[in-house]
Amino acid sequence: MSTLIHQRVELARKGQNPTVIRRLPSGWVVLGDNQTIPGYTLLLSDPVVTDLNELTPAGRSEFLRDMGLVGDALLQAADAYLINYSILGNTDHALHAHIHPRYRHEQEEERRTGFWAYFPPHPQVPFDVGRDRPLMDRIGKALDAVCARQQIVCEAI
Repeated sequence: MSTLIHQRVELARKGQNPTVIRRLPSGWVVLGDNQTIPGYTLLLSDPVVTDLNELTPAGRSEFLRDMGLVGDALLQAADAYLINYSILGNTDHALHAHIHPRYRHEQEEERRTGFWAYFPPHPQVPFDVGRDRPLMDRIGKALDAVCARQQIVCEAI
């Protein structure tokens, strides 16, 4: 089965995915296609597996650790006060984690719910490499620092 996640991982491997921020041991850190919440990031497993349960215990630990590292970086780079994490897989049956920074300037009713509170009424903000590159660079640098402190390989691509 080839999902959007499979396609994005293949493009990342070839250096052709413009949303890539870094390569971590468990997969690819990418900026989300919709930036309604600025800094919305995903961790795409590589190799691609169906879900977390398909990984070995060590693989699960690595993926969840990497997911947390991305959150640590977003706290710094996006000046977020909280990070929401979700692993769903309902649409694309391939392991990927949604990592949403949350901000104090959000409306109270939106802050108290998941990211889905934004759809509708807010319009989508499609990924734009020109607009989003500075944020991606900040996330990448913060991720480099977080990984260095824990002696984890974080590759800039």
